[in-house]
Amino acid sequence: MTCGNELAPGALACPQCHALVHSEQLAILSARAQASEAAEDFASARETWQKSLELLPYESTQAEWVRTHLYRLQLAQQVAPVPEDKHKWAKKLGPLAPIVIVLAKAKWLFALLKFKFLLSFFLYFWIYLKLWGWKFGLGFALLIFIHEMGHFIDIKRRGLPAELPVFVPFLGAFVKWNALGISLRTRAAVSLAGPLAGGLGCLACLVLWWKTGQPLWAGLAWIGALMNLLNLLPVWILDGAGATNALDKSDRWWLLGACVLLAVGLQVWSFLLLAGGIGYRLTTKDFPPVASRGTLVYFASVLVLLGGILRFLPASGFVAK
Repeated sequence: MTCGNELAPGALACPQCHALVHSEQLAILSARAQASEAAEDFASARETWQKSLELLPYESTQAEWVRTHLYRLQLAQQVAPVPEDKHKWAKKLGPLAPIVIVLAKAKWLFALLKFKFLLSFFLYFWIYLKLWGWKFGLGFALLIFIHEMGHFIDIKRRGLPAELPVFVPFLGAFVKWNALGISLRTRAAVSLAGPLAGGLGCLACLVLWWKTGQPLWAGLAWIGALMNLLNLLPVWILDGAGATNALDKSDRWWLLGACVLLAVGLQVWSFLLLAGGIGYRLTTKDFPPVASRGTLVYFASVLVLLGGILRFLPASGFVAK
């Protein structure tokens, strides 16, 4: 529990701070149940809500709401019309019927290619194409895409709902998701997944530069690593802020020291900006009651990855149109 209180075996809520023990699992079940309701699959929705009820204290307000909602769903299921076979016509196509039905159900393809996702990405690419030429512009846009997909994939693998990235020229991009009821440690992991994916993308560019000698790859590796590093500043809505929220006072001191060591050892002075930001977060007193050493190690590992790339490519490789 965030309050640090030790719970009895089988407890569903903390008696001190009243936080739900299974808050993350409940958020996942709630998202699944709502998706089933939207598809008018009331039987699946009721089954999912029933599972969530088992994770809630019987007398809690949330449990009372779920029981009431289950009754409403039962009534809705009783009056719902019997679904017809939407693909009855496809059976006339003989052996081609399964293929036609699969294509007809391929809504996931259209969901993947969300209009705002495509529009924002191509606008993003077009602007940087005009600034730096199509090769560097496309490479830069793809590195930002890789960064954002790091967030998206990490959220989806946890069973949580998330939208595809939206790109904003000169500001970056973002993935919209609902973090309500999610622990600070999980939010920190989602925040760090973007810079980790972005760093790995930059590392791939570094390897391509080493193999080919083309300065295009060096430029992409350098600018990408710098952007991901600056994104780890622990302020505003940057990823570093979400990650730092899970660190207590001692963890933040350790991270500040790591930034100073990396700045001096790698001679990448951008780390001093991060050290200053972490120093500021030591004064905000928004420390979580429980330490998250796993987050500290994760954060430091991403910093080492990005710092190593920047040390290997000190401000080199920009490509003209």
